[in-house]
Parts: sequence; structure tokens; C-alpha cells
Amino acid sequence: MEESNMEIKRIWFDKEYIYAMGANGQTYRQSLLWYPALKEATEEQRINYTLGSDGIHWRHLDTDISYESFEYEDAEPTLLQRFFLTHKEINIAEFARRTGFNATLLRNYINGFKRPSKEREREILEAVHSIGKEYTAATF
Repeated sequence: MEESNMEIKRIWFDKEYIYAMGANGQTYRQSLLWYPALKEATEEQRINYTLGSDGIHWRHLDTDISYESFEYEDAEPTLLQRFFLTHKEINIAEFARRTGFNATLLRNYINGFKRPSKEREREILEAVHSIGKEYTAATF
């Protein structure tokens, strides 16, 4: 992948996103679901960053965001990614074992390193729904 020549002039946050304004005046955004430490950080922690040659670094949060990532076409998590990123209580390895999916591949899908086919994404979401039905069938 080609290195980004993007220069960030300003960053800011709202509840769901980090925004960046490039030197070209364009505004970019990314979901904070990709950066849980930043999502949970205080405003004071969020403004304590440094701009490096290739990205933004929050030393006290041990979090980095590359400039290049602001230019990705898929900076917004898919439905599948959003589900697993917002439900950290789900053990991916156990979910994969129970449903017959490859745990490493599933983690790669969730973290955006690989993209599942539409059919595979549908199969994973059907497995989520199936387990959800089991939970809702539980009675007292």
C-alpha cells in the first residue's frame, strides 16, 4: 500500500467519531469503535497527543492512528464488525469454535484485515442470530 502524504491540521471528537482536517481543508472521520481507548478516554486524555511523521500518537493511551487510515474507503465498521466491536463480552475463539468458523479468520474480518464475502458475512450473522434466539428462549 502506498504511503500517505496527508498532513493533519486539526483533530476533534464527538461521541462516535474522531475527525481530522487535512491541510487541503477536507474533513475526514473514523469510527471510534476501531479505537476503544480513545472512545472511553476523557477529553483531557484525547487532547494529549502528538503528531508524528506517519500518524497521531496518544502515549498515555497506547494508541496510534495512521494518517493513511483516514483515507480508507471503509473507515466505518460493517454491521458484522460493529456487532463484535460493541460486544466485547463475546469470546471470539469460543464463538468460532461453537459455530465452526476459523477463529483467526473471524478476528481478521472483525478487525478489518480481511473482508468476508457477502455469503460468509451472512453465515456469521446467522450464527449470531441463532445464538441470540437461544438466549431469548431462556425462561425463568
